[in-house]
Amino acid sequence: MRMNSSTHIVTESALVRFATEMFAAAGAPEADAALVARVMVWANLRGVDSHGVLRIPKYLSRIDEGIVNPTPEMKLLTDLPAAAVLDADRAFGQVALGRASAIAIEKASEAGIGLCQVRGATHMGAIGYFALEAAAEGMAGIVINVSRPNMAYPGARSAGLATSPIAIAVPGATHAPLMLDMATATQSMGKIALARDTGIPLGEGWAVDADGNPTTDPQKAAIPTALGGHKGGGLSLMFECLTSLMVANPLIAPFIEGAPDGRRHFQNGLMIAIDISKFGDVGDYAREVDRLADAVKTLPRADGVDEILVPGERGDRVLQERRVNGIPLAEGTWDRLTKVAGPLGVEMPETA
Repeated sequence: MRMNSSTHIVTESALVRFATEMFAAAGAPEADAALVARVMVWANLRGVDSHGVLRIPKYLSRIDEGIVNPTPEMKLLTDLPAAAVLDADRAFGQVALGRASAIAIEKASEAGIGLCQVRGATHMGAIGYFALEAAAEGMAGIVINVSRPNMAYPGARSAGLATSPIAIAVPGATHAPLMLDMATATQSMGKIALARDTGIPLGEGWAVDADGNPTTDPQKAAIPTALGGHKGGGLSLMFECLTSLMVANPLIAPFIEGAPDGRRHFQNGLMIAIDISKFGDVGDYAREVDRLADAVKTLPRADGVDEILVPGERGDRVLQERRVNGIPLAEGTWDRLTKVAGPLGVEMPETA
């Protein structure tokens, strides 16, 4: 999503430092605060501002409300040679996924595949970060994240599904890893929040209002629509089956049924790592990934298309550009961050 002219430009290091100080001031251990900050700023760097530092005020309010536990006591409920279940104790989702990623990668290095279910975390942010952790180890990484309903079920006028994202990353040889990171919604709730901050209208078909009617006004948008209708809706429903139901922490049915705890903010997730070396030569595999990407980019272009891109390529380019020129923050985002930074005694980051 493009920014309007009222933006503040901040360097990567300054923004990571600011976000880390914010979460540390709110009670998170330094290492956890730094991890959440890095994942948020990584999203900003890649142009996914909807999952970047604009989320800080919401995270802080969830700490104040007792929803997020900044000092969780996470524990393994199941620990098998190739699989585990991690109880996150309402941790920051990034902290829980960081632990799950390490567990899955370690198990994959022994068993060929490692799977770690995450139960009872909070918002997990830009999950592609953790899929890339596996790719950096010469593995394939798959991450799924589910939450309580915040997306319209196809054909319904109210929320009945989560925007449940999936991320998949595989290593390249000379190319950057291929990395798909997508929600099952036409656009995420974060993109709608960003549109409110930037004042830019939503695209047609992105969202519906509180009455279930289509709207392009970000101030009236209540929930997004499912990507591809029943296809995105079906994926979201099955992700609930693969995660929440597996760890006895259902999120969708209690919400729809109006159960007393059905409106609570909880998220579940799944991290899978596949050790490519157990199936063949990693170098050969990575070269084939490069070959595949190069082949796709040579396809004849449709009218009006300047270049064919592969998954992750656009984000990689934005990251390189923003590392040089700085990260733009919308005026609305800057104002909301200013309001929450003062009470915590944290200074706003310097602007370029």
